[in-house]
Amino acid sequence: MLVPFDSLPDEARIWIYQSNRPFTEEELTKLKPEVDQFLEKWTAHGANLKAGVTFPYNRFIIIGLDQEVNAASGCSIDASVHFIQSLEKEYNIDLLDKMNVTFKQGEFIAYKPLIDFKKLVKNRSVSPKTIVFNNLVNTKEEFESDWEIPLAESWHNRFL
Repeated sequence: MLVPFDSLPDEARIWIYQSNRPFTEEELTKLKPEVDQFLEKWTAHGANLKAGVTFPYNRFIIIGLDQEVNAASGCSIDASVHFIQSLEKEYNIDLLDKMNVTFKQGEFIAYKPLIDFKKLVKNRSVSPKTIVFNNLVNTKEEFESDWEIPLAESWHNRFL
């Protein structure tokens, strides 16, 4: 059951998939209905899941699930991962590689392999105030408060 992402409760579980590049407007026109269709049919043991999606910065796919209605099962999570993998192939993008960092450089959204990000920190191309995307947040409430945070306040601070 597809619902607006904003209508999900603060406790909703979220999954963040960051793209290695921005989606084009043409891709978003096709991608959004595909994701909506998947979420409309997404189930756990035959029960509908109440889920929403958002696409911040045309760079992320963020799926939220109201687990008060029905919780995700191993099979439903597997189905969502397979769906994301199909999007990777269809759009020739990386969405599941967690060894990359996405961060802001002014108004620009940058995406770097972790090893390159460490080098940027070392040569001070990014600072403790650089805004990074903390894709480890688990709930909608954490997403809204702790997703875009200064490097110094994130798990990335170990590179400082």
